[in-house]
Amino acid sequence: MVSKPPAGDPVQDAPQVAPPQHAAAGLPAVAHTLKIAQAQMGVRRTARTLLKVNQKDGFDCPGCAWPEADKRHVAEFCENGAKAVAEEATLRRVTPDFFAAHTVADLATRSGYWLGQQGRLTQPMYLPEGAERYEAVTWERAFSIIAEELTALSSPDEALFYTSGRTSNEAAFLLQLFAREFGTNNLPDCSNMCHESSGSALNETIGIGKGSVSLEDLHQADLIVVAGQNPGTNHPRMLSALEKAKAGGARIISVNPLPEAGLERFKNPQTPQGMFKGAALNDLFLQIRIGGDQALFRLLNKLILETPGAVDEEFVREHTHGYEEFTAAAGAADWDETLAATGLTRAEIERTLEMVLASERTIVCWAMGLTQHKHSVPTIREVVNFLLLRGNIGRPGAGVCPVRGHSNVQGDRTMGIFERPAPAFLDALDKEFGIVSPRHHGFDVVRSIQALRDGEAKVFFAMGGNFVGATPDTEVTEAAMRRARLTVHVSTKLNRSHAVTGTRALILPTLGRTDKDVQASGKQFVTVEDSMGLVHASRGNLPPASPHLLSEPAIVARLARAVLGAASATPWEEFEKDYATIRDRIARVVPGFENFNARLAADPGGFALPHAPRDERRFPTATGKANFTAAPVEYPTVPEGRLLLQTLRSHDQYNTTIYGLDDRYRGIKGGRRVVLVNPEDATALGLADGSYTDLVSEWKDGSERRAPGFRVVHYPTARGCAAAYYPETNVLVPLESTADISNTPASKSVVVRLEQSHSA
Repeated sequence: MVSKPPAGDPVQDAPQVAPPQHAAAGLPAVAHTLKIAQAQMGVRRTARTLLKVNQKDGFDCPGCAWPEADKRHVAEFCENGAKAVAEEATLRRVTPDFFAAHTVADLATRSGYWLGQQGRLTQPMYLPEGAERYEAVTWERAFSIIAEELTALSSPDEALFYTSGRTSNEAAFLLQLFAREFGTNNLPDCSNMCHESSGSALNETIGIGKGSVSLEDLHQADLIVVAGQNPGTNHPRMLSALEKAKAGGARIISVNPLPEAGLERFKNPQTPQGMFKGAALNDLFLQIRIGGDQALFRLLNKLILETPGAVDEEFVREHTHGYEEFTAAAGAADWDETLAATGLTRAEIERTLEMVLASERTIVCWAMGLTQHKHSVPTIREVVNFLLLRGNIGRPGAGVCPVRGHSNVQGDRTMGIFERPAPAFLDALDKEFGIVSPRHHGFDVVRSIQALRDGEAKVFFAMGGNFVGATPDTEVTEAAMRRARLTVHVSTKLNRSHAVTGTRALILPTLGRTDKDVQASGKQFVTVEDSMGLVHASRGNLPPASPHLLSEPAIVARLARAVLGAASATPWEEFEKDYATIRDRIARVVPGFENFNARLAADPGGFALPHAPRDERRFPTATGKANFTAAPVEYPTVPEGRLLLQTLRSHDQYNTTIYGLDDRYRGIKGGRRVVLVNPEDATALGLADGSYTDLVSEWKDGSERRAPGFRVVHYPTARGCAAAYYPETNVLVPLESTADISNTPASKSVVVRLEQSHSA
């Protein structure tokens, strides 16, 4: 039975703590899935919706970007995917009456959990200058307000167009086209905050900023290294692929500061044996100190070089560049420094080397644990060095596997959502549409916040997402957003960004993945690209949450018409009527999408985009080969009495969307303001389990950034390291603390001191 949304914010001041679990999924996952789904959708709607998730004739899960095999299970979803679907397909509604009852100031006091639980947005809402409440507005008036502000700017570069990773290929292509026809490359996106470091490293080293493996490669691998990733919570369907790889003889090494239940044992709910007994996944757990990964891979590379016959000399000779400089740098790797940087033992590293040398086909998977540090790009380059040494790119069962988060974050970048577009892409776009795109680079996420803060940007437009909740340095970011003349959010549900506004603000409600999309030419579908470069269709099957909703492509098309007017020769109205016409243009602009519509019609499961290193061992880099690199080894150092904090998700969370207040696998229930601290570190700092502390970050600007009232949980983290959930701890991440080259916020290595709390 569908339940009502919470009337008030739940109290979170006394979370319960139990020992962490050692297995993921199983019956508890099934039970929790059904409980949440029925509370949001009811029994019949739950069945109708979940059985269409990730099916060839259904819709793509709005959660993570993990791919599907060609043969699908009847229930092709995980617990967290079901939560994401339930939140979108909910029967709860946010109407104009809700906004009449709640001022913006009131909404700003509410938790992200409470805001998200209220339900689907139903009408466009407008916050006039000086008003206390949002009020209903027509679509025509909403677009005219945006047009007023955009056309009044001194320069198109005073506008920012942000994109969330759930935006479809069609909507993303239209948004970047509109922005460039308007005159700016200010197209920040959520990639800037997650895998930008991966793209920076991979483009330089192998010539393409995407992973090189398929699901079949995982199944064929001899060794899979999972570094800086918690698939049991963040990509649960990946566990099925790891289970299949194990059954085929693969071994798995996990490298992470925290032990994670999903990599210990996976209880696959698709089979009776899996449901109750499960399969052990980890063969070796390396509990590395935060930020020590580059040092680990550098030493492993030295040891490979010192082992006779271990290097694939033919591959290195034929396909790589920079080997001599790399070997000189690797030869300088030091055991003592590596042990200090990683916190590992010599025996653990030697055991890792044995497993590496025994493998003919090795894959390295990673996520935010590698990408959100100052030295993330050199770290990922070192991973590439590790794979190149033994020829593990461009052959079956081997390669790089950056595991993307949001379901079309990779596709949005492919469609041109990028502040630093390639000249070849702009040339093709201009030729197709008869426009002149700007060639100067735009602002990424961090530079966008700085531009708002400094008065360089005045209009902020977000296609999905929760920008305020996802970004670092919360107080700085919120102050920057409030300096904007207009903030606009295309959204399905409420989040904190709607309560932190510019002088004026708009909320534009849109169709979700689960909603039917019918336009003038008939029923439409959109497309997405998964984490492994497969493109496929997504078709919603539910009646829209309100007759007042517009699709994302329709919103962009109407906005473009309102702003650009008759001066634009782009057929925006045609694009809104029939998305196939958008795909025809994509096919002529974006390499790999030739005959886009015909290929989708021929194969409902979609098609794989070309990947030169994977498909033909061709590396489209500046040198024409795969590049070894030789950056100095870096790792964080922490003053006495301080800890190194990583921000992370709970199991009841996807990005900034909070489904509940528990973290089942880590033993946390009923609250999110907890900090996980190694018991020996806690004892040394005088922090009893169950005591309360303020987290205070330390940064070279001398500013105090404080997150008060966190319950201390003695937890088996790596020594010297701590962990706590975001977005609550985003306030601790300095805006200027970013990765070199990629400019990604360094949210996984924040130096903190823990002070006695008076706010518990």
